Amino acid sequence: MASSDPRLPSAARPYRPPLVNPQDLPPDYSSFLAILFGVAGVMLRYKFASWLALIFCAQSLANMRDYENDLKQVVMAMTFVVMGFVTNYFGPSRSGFRSG
Repeated sequence: MASSDPRLPSAARPYRPPLVNPQDLPPDYSSFLAILFGVAGVMLRYKFASWLALIFCAQSLANMRDYENDLKQVVMAMTFVVMGFVTNYFGPSRSGFRSG
């Protein structure tokens, strides 16, 4: 019965993923959006933008492919997220200016 098996166990090789150049990887849009919303959260003081930046930063961290380049962008995005939260929740209020 074993002689009728068409598969060759000696020809089986373990799978090795192909090597890809880091410059050939598709761009990471979630890290770009994290930086964009992080800057909007800091500069324009939008709480919603800071929360979106945190979500996109976590998504970028979870889908990281090239650790050397992507980690730099994730750290920069996380810096903007932290600055946005500190500015929005612990900074001076946005009540406006009073003259007089």
